[in-house]
Amino acid sequence: MEFKRVEKDNVLLIDDVTSNLITLSEIIRNEGYIARPVKSVEYAMKAVDAELPSIILLDVTMPDMNGYDYCRILKKDIRTRNIPVIFISGLTGAKDRIRGFECGAVDFITKPFENMEVLMRINTHLKEYHMQKNLYIRNQKLNILVSKQLQQLETERINLITCLAKLCEDRDIPESYHHSDNIAANSKLIAMGLSLTPKYEKVITNNFIDMIEIAARLHDVGKLAVPEKVILKKGRLGSKEADIMYGHCEEGRKIVESLSDNGSGINIFLRMAMDIVKYHHKRWDEGGHTRKEFPLPARIVGICDVFDSLTAPRIYKKPYSKKAALKAIKAQSGRMFDPDLVDIMLRLERRLVVTEHGMEVDDDDEYIPEWQITDLRR
Repeated sequence: MEFKRVEKDNVLLIDDVTSNLITLSEIIRNEGYIARPVKSVEYAMKAVDAELPSIILLDVTMPDMNGYDYCRILKKDIRTRNIPVIFISGLTGAKDRIRGFECGAVDFITKPFENMEVLMRINTHLKEYHMQKNLYIRNQKLNILVSKQLQQLETERINLITCLAKLCEDRDIPESYHHSDNIAANSKLIAMGLSLTPKYEKVITNNFIDMIEIAARLHDVGKLAVPEKVILKKGRLGSKEADIMYGHCEEGRKIVESLSDNGSGINIFLRMAMDIVKYHHKRWDEGGHTRKEFPLPARIVGICDVFDSLTAPRIYKKPYSKKAALKAIKAQSGRMFDPDLVDIMLRLERRLVVTEHGMEVDDDDEYIPEWQITDLRR
């Protein structure tokens, strides 16, 4: 395919010999290019600042600064690093050529030069320059397109996760409808708080915070496999019912794992979601505090899950005040909950999200039965 120029290219000519500038300017203008002759590097710098050239023909030996040094300057500048530089010099040694290429030049023409040779080399390097420029522009457009598609996929993934979460909530009483939203917001808040502490500043990244806000919504997806008579039972669960309810952790893990059955394997997000779903009912005093045995995301979602369940009405309990819920959680520090997370939650009390259910709550010192804190239906 023949390369076509849409507009005239301008060629910057730098040589301290006037006759050379005149000859080169004629060659370039006759070919349809714009010639911009200057006699020193000082004027060349001003010319570049005024308008970027398409290509530069540069003499090596000049009084104020030699061509090698100026070429290095051009290649360090983000504006000019991709502009092709051709040396035109009376130096004929191999070392001189090598030095020119090491500085970043694309070609080296020796004096006295043939007019046709100069023209052919200019045409060749301009064609290559524009091809690279067009390729860069196309890659930029492609990156924008891919970015938009990935953003759309991310939006669709969040919508799917939200739908799954709402599907679980639809099986509970209406007052628990915002449970997954609250868990997501509070899990993000706790993660952000932890990231500011020396112990977790290198563990919790911005990506971790973004992921846990989304993955937290899936924590109860396994409830889809639990009979409604267990979920909606008034009062305390029996031992067999508790076993059935606890099974939602493993069932949820299987559901999340199935989302990866496209041959691409388990990615970081799905791994976090699986850990949350499987371990969010695990107690701190059960032991096994390593990342594998009791993952941090599950610990964060677990404590936020209890807090939201205590402050919102449930089929088996009334709602409690924020202070009463935090008092109960503080009492479980080192037992049900990671002490670090309890400490952060207490510090961030004012920013914790709770459901506006419109029901009256008793005083802040009200006692909360432990079975309501540990109930697996939360």
